Amino acid sequence: MFVLTSDQRDSRSTADLVPAAIAAVRRHADALVLAPERTAVDEVQVAVADPGAVMAIVLDLTRSERWSVGVGVGEVESPLPESVRAARGDAFVNARDAVERAKKAATRVALTSPGGAADAEALVRLLVELRDRRTAEGWEIYDLLSEGITQREAAARLGISEGAVSLRVKSAALRTEQAAVPALVRVLARLDAGPVPD
Repeated sequence: MFVLTSDQRDSRSTADLVPAAIAAVRRHADALVLAPERTAVDEVQVAVADPGAVMAIVLDLTRSERWSVGVGVGEVESPLPESVRAARGDAFVNARDAVERAKKAATRVALTSPGGAADAEALVRLLVELRDRRTAEGWEIYDLLSEGITQREAAARLGISEGAVSLRVKSAALRTEQAAVPALVRVLARLDAGPVPD
């Protein structure tokens, strides 16, 4: 099981972003084990079973650079309560450790797992750092292509050439991200499966 604890950065000097974060997490409703809730003044917590949804939520929240995201992997006590705030287990303890470390990380994300998550954490941080370097134009083309349209259609919508779209795709490292995300999902799935016995 995965538990994500996300802490809003600079929450005392900025608007409350918790409602928007909860709405973003709820877009993955089919994969949520326990719905997202505000668990402190500026924190959101959610329990997730699907590693693909974990990656999607991490990338959604880190995109704005306004959230520190901790991913905890481990057992969750059953039966599950109705509220994530009432739940307990190693995944919750690990998520707390991870979010505290994420607050000190340049990429604002950390993972903690019973068997160790250093490799997974390093790879997720690498992807987040790559995305942090993306320009506004890169995000514009990312968002358009995420709608499922072609590069030709994106060029027409933006009023630019297909070659210009290709350059934006390359500069934004969209193909690299496209290849990295499924690989990271597999890495997270292996973490959730637990250490392989000798």
